[in-house]
Formats: sequence, structure tokens, C-alpha cells
Amino acid sequence: MNKKELLELENQFIRLDSPRAWRTYTGGYRLDELHRLPNPKVSQFPEEWIMSLVNARNTGREDIVDEGLSHVVDPKYENITLKELINQDPSGFLGQQFYKENGETTGVLVKLIDASERLTVQVHPTKAKAEVLFNSKFGKTECWYILDDKEIDGVKPYLYLGFKKGITREIWKELFDKQDIQGMLSWMHRVEVKKGDMVIIKGGLAHAIGQSCFLVEIQEPTDYTVRIERITPKGLKISDFMCHQGLGFDKMFDVFEYVGYSLEEIKESFFVKPIEKYSGLNGKITTLIGYDTTDLFELEKIDIPSKSSIDIPGSKSFSGLYILKGQGKLISKDSQVDINAPEQYFIPSKLGDWKIENTSDSNLEILHFKGPKLHD
Repeated sequence: MNKKELLELENQFIRLDSPRAWRTYTGGYRLDELHRLPNPKVSQFPEEWIMSLVNARNTGREDIVDEGLSHVVDPKYENITLKELINQDPSGFLGQQFYKENGETTGVLVKLIDASERLTVQVHPTKAKAEVLFNSKFGKTECWYILDDKEIDGVKPYLYLGFKKGITREIWKELFDKQDIQGMLSWMHRVEVKKGDMVIIKGGLAHAIGQSCFLVEIQEPTDYTVRIERITPKGLKISDFMCHQGLGFDKMFDVFEYVGYSLEEIKESFFVKPIEKYSGLNGKITTLIGYDTTDLFELEKIDIPSKSSIDIPGSKSFSGLYILKGQGKLISKDSQVDINAPEQYFIPSKLGDWKIENTSDSNLEILHFKGPKLHD
């Protein structure tokens, strides 16, 4: 790609594909429905990755070098990944200040997750633990925004969050050694969730997404997941590596933080209240998770009624969009594109001011997300 082409792309809305990643749990029916596939089904591809520069870590699939990576949707640049594109001019695409602070990375990964079974009990590293254990500058703190609270097979959406009081590393490791799954779950809090709930899962917190959950996840850009169950609820055997991520069956317990909570403390500590950023006749912008809660990322939901538009000021850094519902246009000084659900877009920092216009007779719903907070 020559310099002229790069400069053109840095002033455009860049549409991305919709990569699905293989996981140890099943789901994805509602993702198939969202994409209007002719025969929606439950499969081992329950996640759609959004604006991804991250490879999925799956035993036996190491030869699939771009699994999980986002690609540019443009015949001129067929098969180029977003990661390859950004690496050609990281300062231009990400923003000069953002690149200076973070390097050649967006510092964020977003996913849609549809779980038809409970995920295995797991944990992700804090930033500090990731540096020590994985030589990574990113951990995997994440947040979940619940998109749907519909019961499936009579089961309401739920999560397992955190340990109960009295937990110790010794107790937890003994449960793992015995593979006492009910014992593991009995030491954790099961919490039902409803549409619109926002939950932050900090590194070190034991957790599991429950059956029937359909959610948006925003997270640090890694796939480090320590799993404590060696067989999934539906009977899939988990490889050793997928359990300990290369750390071994003793050191993996360093990733957990053995802090006990009451149920009330879980709800107070990890459920985040969305904040209305803007509201008017032309629409509403709601901050689902903002920099006042974590400096790792930000996620907003934009709702625009029929035949209305909302202006978005330019930023010193990039951002991303996921069109959840409806259709319309993205308009800037040098670029204009028609948008339809469920599409993904990367917004380069050089784009400047832009706006979203709803051209349909129904509501337009969009997720707008950003990477780490700028500090200079």
C-alpha cells in the first residue's frame, strides 16, 4: 500500500469484517440471527470479535494464523488485517499522542458473546500479573453489557462472580485437583442479570458467564484465560494448555486473587451504573463504562430516532463502531458511507468531526468504543 492510499484511508470510515472465534463453550445462535444467516445454529463459534488486533489462543488451531483478527472490507485491500493496516502508519491511524503512549496497538478488544452453556470457571490476569507471568503489558480486565434477558430453556441469564468469604488458595487448588465442580460453584456468587446491566470483571476475579447470556464485552487486548474446569458443562475436554496457558498447574493459581465478598459487596463493587452523557430530541448518548471507572477503555451506546442525526466531535485517538440495529449514514468532511446493522467500523484519529444520521423509519442503535485514556 503506497503513501497516497494510506492518507486516503486515514480520512475514511473503514469498514471491517465480522470474525468469529472458536471457543471451548458453545453458542452463537443469536449471532447467526443478528447476521440474518439462513440456518442459525449453536456451534463452537459463540463470539464475534470487533476491531480486533488479537489472535485467538486455541490448542490445535495454531495454524489458523488470523483467527479472531479483523480484516478491512474493501476490494482494493482484500485480506489485509486491521493490524497490518495500522502497523503501516500507527501514528496516522491511532493518533500521534495515543501511539506515543501505547505503541502499535489499539489497547482494546470488543466482542459480542452468545452463550448457550455456562462457561468454565476462569480468571484473567491483572496488568501487573500479566507483565510478570506472560511478559505482556496488557492484562485482561473486561466489562460486560447485557444485551438481552430472554430466558432460554427456562433459564434466566446469570453470572458467577467472585469468591465468598473464607476462600483460600489451598481450598481452591484442592477443588481443582478433585475436579469438584459443584464445590467450586458453591464458593462463588451466582447473580441473575437483566438487559442493560453493566458489570466490570477486574483481573484476578474468578468468574463465569452463565447459560443464556447475550452480551457485549470490552476488554484489554489479550486472550489470557486460566480455566479451572478440565471438562466443559457439555463434556468438551479442555487441554492442559487451555487450562494453565503455559504457566503449569501450580503457577496458574497465582492469577486468582483470593478475596472473599458478600453478595451485597459483589453488586456494589462490580455492577456499574451507566451515565447519560447527552439527551435531546435528536437522540441520546449513554456512557456504559467510562474513564471515571477505568482508564483502560470506554464504551458508549448511541440511540438516534428516525430521520435524526448526532454530531460526534473529533478526537486525538481512534475509535470503533458496531451497528446494533437500524441503518443510516456516517458523514465527515472527506468521507460518507451507508451503514446497516450489524456492521463494524474503525474510525481513524485523523477523520476529524463526524456525524451519524438515521435515514430509516426506526431507531438506530450503535456501540461506540475507545481504547485507553490519554494521559498527557
